[in-house]
Amino acid sequence: MENTVNKRIINLINKEVVPAMGCTEPVAVALCVAKAVELLGDKPDDIQLRLSGNIIKNAMGVGIPGTGMIGLPIAVALGAVCGKSEYQLEVLRDVNEKAIEEGKKMISEGRIKILHHKTPPCNLHIEVDVKKGNNSATAVISGMHTNFVRLERNGVKMSADSGGQYDEANDGEDIRLNEKMVYNFAMTVPFEDIRFILEAGWMNRDAARLALKEDYGHGLGKVIKNQGLKFFGDTPIRHILSMTSAACDARMGGAQVSIMSNSGSGNQGITATLPVVCYAEDINATDEQLARALALSSLTSIYIKQNLGRLSALCGCVVASTGASAGLVHLMGGGYDEVCSAIKNMVANLTGMICDGAKPACAMKITSGVSTALMSALLAMNGKCVSSQEGIVSDDVDETIFNLASIGREAMTETDHLVLDIMVNKG
Repeated sequence: MENTVNKRIINLINKEVVPAMGCTEPVAVALCVAKAVELLGDKPDDIQLRLSGNIIKNAMGVGIPGTGMIGLPIAVALGAVCGKSEYQLEVLRDVNEKAIEEGKKMISEGRIKILHHKTPPCNLHIEVDVKKGNNSATAVISGMHTNFVRLERNGVKMSADSGGQYDEANDGEDIRLNEKMVYNFAMTVPFEDIRFILEAGWMNRDAARLALKEDYGHGLGKVIKNQGLKFFGDTPIRHILSMTSAACDARMGGAQVSIMSNSGSGNQGITATLPVVCYAEDINATDEQLARALALSSLTSIYIKQNLGRLSALCGCVVASTGASAGLVHLMGGGYDEVCSAIKNMVANLTGMICDGAKPACAMKITSGVSTALMSALLAMNGKCVSSQEGIVSDDVDETIFNLASIGREAMTETDHLVLDIMVNKG
């Protein structure tokens, strides 16, 4: 039975921790466009999209890899010009100058129309219709960034990845986690079975190192690395903040570099891995210690997202930095009780941080999250935990996580609508 559970959890990690190039919302749109164009069999004359509000919100202000441009139009155009659906969330990795020029021409000719789908079946929903002469094709992604639920050519339905609308709450293939299950797996699974997760840390570390050499986004990682010595010293907190924000600088700034995502989000992947990797390097942890900490961090983040949903008004750094805090506790020598305390401390602090779209400024939110992760871990290691008499924290760690998810999934719905309204109506 234990082996079966372990295999299902490993399958879940492999499903949720995957490479992605660029912000996953415009990339998912580009993926859907690429698939529709492949079905059409030719470069389209016209492309029409209907997108859920959360997709629009997360694609408006973010850099598109290798282009020096931001926003949905160029992502759509490049999906049509050079996108390959077989690349999944790295669909735009073949972007080059010729493709960019062709994409710009497509935009200038008014061949792309983007509409807001105001009543989508879920927060992550993308519909693409393409036409060439008398031929047409349709592709629809829903529920997950790579989940095609409908494919058509000239009105004839084609096979899709799933038979209908994806429902996260009732996915029969995914094992439903709890924090004790997460912890027991991370601590007891044979090291060789999770050695692969080290690659997530190394890939995201490489992205951070690139950003520290170049200029991306607001350059927060470089600022902390170069000027933070005065304020933080040569300490773990400086290393963590610099590397984590640098990777976000690169990704949000449009660097043509892949990172390892978590639960459909690159920034969550960065946040769940790099604080753990940096601290492990500072204490000379073994590969096994690091792998177990990364498994604990990544799975805690996945667990929270199972309850929260793919996209919401709650910033993803809250989710992933909570996972990172659990991973840091393990590296500090703590056990399950300390992990639970760290999670509760995180929920008491960061709940309510809004997501106002993917953008270069996400690096600042990530630094807020990971600095809190270290503080929460330190409190936990000193026997300090926010009590159930304080705010939304409960005695039970799983109930605490449910409370966090409920606020992000339900109570902040109107916040989500207002944020999008503000973003699209700014002068």
